[in-house]
Amino acid sequence: MLQPGMTFPDFSLPDQNGMLRNLAGLAGRWAAVYFYPRDNTSGCSLEARNFAALFSVFGEHEAAVLGISADSVKSHCNFAAKLSLPFFLLSDAEHTLLQAAGVWSRKKMAGREYMGIVRTTFLLDPAGIVREVWPKVKIPGHAEAVLARLRELRAKA
Repeated sequence: MLQPGMTFPDFSLPDQNGMLRNLAGLAGRWAAVYFYPRDNTSGCSLEARNFAALFSVFGEHEAAVLGISADSVKSHCNFAAKLSLPFFLLSDAEHTLLQAAGVWSRKKMAGREYMGIVRTTFLLDPAGIVREVWPKVKIPGHAEAVLARLRELRAKA
């Protein structure tokens, strides 16, 4: 998994509208990049709503918010519309960025092992350097914690 101080991997992934987005598009801005397991599940919906509720505050701190999962563009389009999400959801159906970031991993549930996304958030600085990592995210209070850390790091800059 990526660690603080590492450069976030370059990527070119479609958003919920089918437009390609890449790391260069974030240049000069902070970014909260969160990886989540699946659209339209209770936990992932709550996490998306929490980031959406704070989206304007992230914007005040010149920070983008991106959600990434392996779901399809169509699934993301429906999910974003259903929740009125103000940020981009990127589709990594080939697991390229998921693997590069180290969030595509073996998981266990009900005695069954499978490959899936470990819910993880990375806070990137304007140069694309990872400044903070939240692995195995617990959703309540998480978006607020990311925003608080963003404020701390920007105050130091």
